[in-house]
Amino acid sequence: MTHGNSAPGASNAFAWSLLNTMVSKVGTLGIGIVLARMLGPDSFGTYAVALVALMAVLSFNELGVSLAIVRWPGDPAKIVPTVNSISVAGSGLFCAGAVLAAPAFAAAMGDPEATDVVRVLILSVFINGVVASPAALLQRDFKEKTRLGIDQVNVWTGAVLSIVLALAGMGAMALAVGRVAGSLVSAAMFLASSPMPYRFGLDRNQLGPLLRFGLPLAGTSIIFFAVGYADQLTAGALLGPAALAFYVLAFNLANWPVSILAQPLRRVAPAAFSALQQDKAAMNSALVSVVAVLAAATLPPVMFLAGSAVPLVDLVYGKEWLPAAAALSWLVVGAVSRIFSDLAYDFMVVLGRSGTVFAIQAGSLVVLVPALAAGAALGGLQGLAFAQALVCGCILLPLCLWQLANAGISVRAVSSVVWVPALASLAVGALSLGLVSWLPVPWLELPAGALLAASTAAALLYWRRDDVKLLKEVGREARSEVGELVP
Repeated sequence: MTHGNSAPGASNAFAWSLLNTMVSKVGTLGIGIVLARMLGPDSFGTYAVALVALMAVLSFNELGVSLAIVRWPGDPAKIVPTVNSISVAGSGLFCAGAVLAAPAFAAAMGDPEATDVVRVLILSVFINGVVASPAALLQRDFKEKTRLGIDQVNVWTGAVLSIVLALAGMGAMALAVGRVAGSLVSAAMFLASSPMPYRFGLDRNQLGPLLRFGLPLAGTSIIFFAVGYADQLTAGALLGPAALAFYVLAFNLANWPVSILAQPLRRVAPAAFSALQQDKAAMNSALVSVVAVLAAATLPPVMFLAGSAVPLVDLVYGKEWLPAAAALSWLVVGAVSRIFSDLAYDFMVVLGRSGTVFAIQAGSLVVLVPALAAGAALGGLQGLAFAQALVCGCILLPLCLWQLANAGISVRAVSSVVWVPALASLAVGALSLGLVSWLPVPWLELPAGALLAASTAAALLYWRRDDVKLLKEVGREARSEVGELVP
């Protein structure tokens, strides 16, 4: 078995994953703009209802066992057949259950007409279960170059088909069919690219350990989903599908610059942390460096979005979507909080503290649900977004920092690499807001603000260049460790 030795290393994997995410995000942003203008808030809201259902089931469909492949210290061939059996069986059962529950869910979200869209889109759950282990093997081996090709085929197959079907008048169903089609094509590519032959099996000696590892993670993922999507569930249930469409659009915009770095890091970081888990000092240094780089790269563009919310939504999506701007400025706060909370989540999972993560998420959810309901009732979309930002920034993130401190990562170490990017980014947000009224030429404030944000991020990254170098060293060490652990 040589696939571990061929891994390009965490640093190269991050570069490919970053390229993958950037290309995907640019593509999906453009596609989303076209489809939002074509479909309007009502049809887009129907799809948003179905997408929430899909994300809910995907949070636990394979019972958390695929992550064991990434973290397994020896040859993963011993557990992959059992992982396949658990993942496919679990996904099939949950997919069938979700299809049966679709009418009740759509009615609870205020859009009974979304039932068929939910049923079509939920087929992606079973597809996801089938390819869970090949995707985990690619992640383990840092094969993000291969993942780039698969993800791009998925995105563009679904996008082109969705646009064609939308032009044919299929409405929200066009988006559901396009997504499932893209998933099917990418599933075939995952299976063809798997570092191991795809086999089923049930090793009773491995079944218990896998379930003991995966079930707490699956439970945590359910709570994690609830924390991440409780706002969208509240928007649909209390404010209606059109309001949900506005909220989802604002949510996606708020998370766009953050996810460009967060998503590839969340693919690479667990494997890199796992490879370094025998050297706690190196793990801790790697985490602080990742926080420094993320803060420098993401905070300036996020604050630009907050300051330019109204002209940005008006220019890109049209006046029909302007209600989304009311939520956008607050949602960026929640987005920033979540990126660092998610990183802490990955770190604590590698340390074997999945129970702690579960407790943090569950505690946050107890506060979040009533806060969202009150925010929606008192302030509509803006109140809902404010409540989300308040809980994420003032409860979830501090709890994660507290647990990191218990693991040896001091709050002072984290804050020391964040406060300068935070102050610089607040200035970017204030200037972006001011440009709206200061510049005489309409829409000129958007390129001016974007240039300001980009140059600030570049300057901050140069300032933290030692952390960037440390991450490269982590990549080399992770490559060496993976080569030693996987024969």
